[in-house]
Amino acid sequence: MASIQFIIGINEETVPNVSLTRSRDGNTGTAIFSFTNPQVFDINASSQGEISGMYLLDEEGELSTRDVNAKFVNGKPQILEAIYIIKNPAEWDRFMRFMERYSRKNGLTFTKAVS
Repeated sequence: MASIQFIIGINEETVPNVSLTRSRDGNTGTAIFSFTNPQVFDINASSQGEISGMYLLDEEGELSTRDVNAKFVNGKPQILEAIYIIKNPAEWDRFMRFMERYSRKNGLTFTKAVS
């Protein structure tokens, strides 16, 4: 089963908005995950651990990024944004396989933006 975790061992149940860009030559890309009011904000960090990154887990293994930032509104964390950098075609294919599994599990759909 494909899942996303911010604290190892605790699945994030909030489904993100994911923006995906790819270089013109197709070799690199960027995936921006935006979680509005993720459940990880409600977890007691002292007993469960702290956010150390975003971990994308499935039957093939783990993809991860440490580029995770919180956005605050009125002094409270509201949005968690994580950026995953794709560095080559093999990583692109692996990321897309994860997203296919995660999308199936969570009912996400893909919309291609026309530029």
